[in-house]
Amino acid sequence: MPQQRATEWLKIGELARRTGTTTDVLRAWERRYGLLRPRRTAGNQRLYSTVDEHRVRVMLRHLEAGRSAAQAAELTSSLRLGVPPGEHPAVPAAEVERAHHGLQTTLDAFEETAAQRVLESLLAAHQPLAVLRDVVLPYLREVGDRWASGHVSVAQEHFATAFFESRFSALSRGWDRGTGPRALLACPGGERHTFGLLAFGIALHARGWRIVWLGADTPVSMVEGAAGRLTPDLVVLAAADPDRLRADDALRRLAGRWPCAIAGAGADDDLARDLGARRLAEDPVTAAAQFAA
Repeated sequence: MPQQRATEWLKIGELARRTGTTTDVLRAWERRYGLLRPRRTAGNQRLYSTVDEHRVRVMLRHLEAGRSAAQAAELTSSLRLGVPPGEHPAVPAAEVERAHHGLQTTLDAFEETAAQRVLESLLAAHQPLAVLRDVVLPYLREVGDRWASGHVSVAQEHFATAFFESRFSALSRGWDRGTGPRALLACPGGERHTFGLLAFGIALHARGWRIVWLGADTPVSMVEGAAGRLTPDLVVLAAADPDRLRADDALRRLAGRWPCAIAGAGADDDLARDLGARRLAEDPVTAAAQFAA
């Protein structure tokens, strides 16, 4: 993987100096409009990222254009500002716990903007694959468990999944670039839980693979047709429901012609042996690292 650039964290005085504002103004914008999203040190000191600096500059441009402070803040906060990737390859357990609490509080209440702040703070400090592996995937498993036990609704579960899919799908752009091996990824007919497979694709592409994404609800016959045109080095089918991975003739034919792997809660070792396929049993990020190695 390419080396990640270290995140720069600023005290409020330095942020004010760089943007030509004052600390009083910055505190007011943070308090009134939630414009700035600092992280706190163990000593409870606020530190601001380069994304916060960018927000202040956008806010100032709106003010210079004659908009009110409230209008300028609303326009600035509505932007999907990119977060420079952090450098840390793992998220500490204490930070994972805090992040899960923040995500549960915000996503259960359908508060997208507040959940975005939690995610941005993580991505500013840690590598995206670390955030996927250590925070997001375990959190979504927790959401599934809470749904099964009746502690969250179907709407809350769908909202959380859609929130993360919309954020991390940006990392799938340009998946066809490069000269590495090619993987064909799909969820079989009727299967709509795609996030685990998306995470696998992101992690595999980071290790030099080219990815062809067919996505949700793709009949195995269509996967077979695409494989016939592409001659992939790997085909992966993922499903949460074991019925979606029944060992029918089409699936056996697919696994017999191309290197094939199955993944997700619907996959098991017996089915993998029956098909002559590999089962990806680890979390998607770790499975991609092991497979690429």
